[in-house]
Amino acid sequence: MIPRYSRPEMVAIWSPESKFRIWYEIEAHACDAMADLGVIPRENAEAVWKAKDVEFDVARIDEIEAVTKHDVIAFLTHLAEHVGSEEARFVHQGMTSSDVLDTCLNVQLTRAADILISDLEGLLAALKRRAIEHKNTIRIGRSHGIHAEPTTMGLTFARFYAEMDRNLSRMRDARAEIATGAISGAVGTFANVDPQVEEHVCDKLGLVPEPISTQVIPRDRHAAFFATLGVIASSIENIAIEIRHMQRTEVLEGAEFFSMGQKGSSAMPHKKNPVLTENLTGLARMVRAAVIPAMENVALWHERDISHSSVERMIGPDATITLDFAFARLTGVIDKMLIFPENMLENMNKFPGLVMSQRVLLALTQAGVSREDAYSMVQRNALKVWEHRTDFKEELLADADVTAALSPEEIEEKFDLSYHTKHVDTIFARVFGE
Repeated sequence: MIPRYSRPEMVAIWSPESKFRIWYEIEAHACDAMADLGVIPRENAEAVWKAKDVEFDVARIDEIEAVTKHDVIAFLTHLAEHVGSEEARFVHQGMTSSDVLDTCLNVQLTRAADILISDLEGLLAALKRRAIEHKNTIRIGRSHGIHAEPTTMGLTFARFYAEMDRNLSRMRDARAEIATGAISGAVGTFANVDPQVEEHVCDKLGLVPEPISTQVIPRDRHAAFFATLGVIASSIENIAIEIRHMQRTEVLEGAEFFSMGQKGSSAMPHKKNPVLTENLTGLARMVRAAVIPAMENVALWHERDISHSSVERMIGPDATITLDFAFARLTGVIDKMLIFPENMLENMNKFPGLVMSQRVLLALTQAGVSREDAYSMVQRNALKVWEHRTDFKEELLADADVTAALSPEEIEEKFDLSYHTKHVDTIFARVFGE
């Protein structure tokens, strides 16, 4: 992933240095377990740990791989250069490359998941704070982009909070699913390596043993992990789209913070563009782009092939780094987002009283008017407001059919905004707890 959309902590997980360090730990812990079982001499296992403070030379490993055309062999050769060829002769005993590669990948994905979980928790805190702040800030709800009925800005933030809270559960589940390791040897039978070695290595790396592997860890786990990232990216875009709409000039109910010295356009000095949330929409597309390749990786030939390998070398870093950056950006947007309550009320009243049409409809039916007749009575008055920008309540009061069923006082009561916010506390209790 390009530096523009990367943060150091997540990038570090995917660096060659980190990868080779994990490979080393897998091999060293495996040697310990084999020594405990009496498979290899204890002194050879201890000799491997002489490299525990070594900074593995990435360029040297690449140089060896240019000859061997095999990355794990290149690493093992370089490790022997530090440990000594005699001392290192039992390294990788009974193991196969996928034991190292797959276990390492899952270590990296669990570490990435830990960062993403922390990111989610930070975003949830920001959403909760803004929800409480604007719990009773009235705004118009929209369906199909058209004014529907009043809601509150706090409820908007609260529904985003609830969505991200579900994503937090999904991310924790995805982490648990991917946190497996395999040290089962060629075709996964443990013929040349004892299952206790796998148990020991997994315990040391914070994983659990894969119940049954072939020569690889089953890729349905990875498909589920990346699918979860895709769902979360879609939720990020869901929030970003709402903010982008709110910042439109003719809406202007909310906006991204515009910092001192910021420029919106090279040509038009007046511009304040929602560039951060537009960027989030684009980043979400890139994260979702990893989902289909991850699913296609599930079907491998027999006990293994490497058609999945090139895919995972790209989508592992790219999807997690991109999502981490997107979380940080969205949390910043929510924290600093500008809210314009006056514009919300002005927008809602652009067609005066029109958004109360359902209350009048229901009142007429409760007064004995058939639903069909009530709908017709309300709609004909509503259309006058659409066409002439008149006042809906005044149109109703001037309609003899309406006033025959409802008194002026009853009509007036149907325009009380508090009717639409009376259950906000109930919804907040459901979302945030009592």
